[in-house]
Amino acid sequence: MVDIPELFNVFDRVTDAFFAVNNDWVFTYMNNEATKLLFCAQPDLIGKCLWNEFQVDSNLSFYEHYYKAMNEQVTVEFEAYFPHLEKWFDVRVYPSSNGLSVYFKDITSKKKVLLRKEQHYESLFKYNPDAVFSFDLKGNYLSVNPATERLLGYREDELLSMTFVPLIPPEELEKTKTFFAEAAKGITQHYETRAYHKNGKILDVKVTNMPIIVNNEPVGVYGVARDITQENKNEALLVESEKLTAVGQLAASIAHEIRNPLTSLKGFVQLIENKVPGVNKEYFHIMKEELGRIELITNELLFLAKPQAHEFKSEQVNKIIQDVVLLLGSQALINRIEIKTENLECLPVMLCMGQQLKQVFINLIKNALEAMPEGGVIQIIASMPSSSHMLIQVIDQGIGIPKELIAKIGSPFYTTKENGTGLGMMTTIKIIQTHGGNIDISSIEEWGLRLMYTCR
Repeated sequence: MVDIPELFNVFDRVTDAFFAVNNDWVFTYMNNEATKLLFCAQPDLIGKCLWNEFQVDSNLSFYEHYYKAMNEQVTVEFEAYFPHLEKWFDVRVYPSSNGLSVYFKDITSKKKVLLRKEQHYESLFKYNPDAVFSFDLKGNYLSVNPATERLLGYREDELLSMTFVPLIPPEELEKTKTFFAEAAKGITQHYETRAYHKNGKILDVKVTNMPIIVNNEPVGVYGVARDITQENKNEALLVESEKLTAVGQLAASIAHEIRNPLTSLKGFVQLIENKVPGVNKEYFHIMKEELGRIELITNELLFLAKPQAHEFKSEQVNKIIQDVVLLLGSQALINRIEIKTENLECLPVMLCMGQQLKQVFINLIKNALEAMPEGGVIQIIASMPSSSHMLIQVIDQGIGIPKELIAKIGSPFYTTKENGTGLGMMTTIKIIQTHGGNIDISSIEEWGLRLMYTCR
């Protein structure tokens, strides 16, 4: 039979705090460590009710766990904060037919360290300038930081109710799913894809997917994403600039090598045509046409290669357009095409290079004419979106251009015409950019091409 005083001596030597209560929640014993942690002497608590001496709110985990152990006769273990003592405790509760035996220890210092680490991680998550998020293994969002909301335009609660799938354009979806699946298997992935913003805009994003490992098993995927749309645009501009430089160098070389022999060839063709009898005149006509085509290409290359003097003068833009319409009117009439203008009178006087702008509208309208072999209507519509911006649209009713080819328009030597060079459109874009403007091209196949010229 165990000696009770000796048993109490054993409890007093235990490093954990310990107390016992009977079925009426009355303290029956408390060791020395418990009196230190609770700041109470044994005579002050023995024989008194736990809930009277420590007024624990019913919503605190102490109340919940103690009642669970008592009523269900099960052992419970938990960590909880006791606000009256401003301490964290690690608690183990053992039930018996006579009441509860409770072991507890102060883990406040340890908890503060853990909480500080958690706050560090939370700060890294919350204030990270990149989008940081997590998924379960099915791709459902589990958490998102504010940068994710800013990147995609969705609120946190909206993202937490969806998967990443609706955010990925169809052409990128299979690739993105493959990378996610590899990350879900435990292999970190780095890749670029595209994503929908809530407003419908498509973003280029650089993504890292990392597995979430618990007990050596992947249970989810972390993600970090950064918007690289502007970076890609800048890179494309740099590539385009390098192309232009290369074309300029090539143009200068071609101009020097071709112009002189070209002049000689034209002269000799004319001489032979007049001096040699019995030769089919159609041959000479074809040769002169082809030499003229070479000369046209050379002139366009020279325009790109030679730095242009920027002599801006005040000009009436509506008059420039009307002059071009008049110039090309007969060609349009022959091809059963009507050129309609709308609201040109709203265009103000602007500082520009009139001859160059005239070349722009000649190129645009000629392209529209050539795109409509069956006839139709070309619309030239002017407007002023603001006092400092003018918008001029050239709309044809041709067969249009496939969407994937529009981005190539303006590249050196890219053309959809059988006998084109692509340099005319490249020259047009260069002139417009010189005037502080830009061109936006849209097309619907079997419907036509819309070119919007915006200039400050």
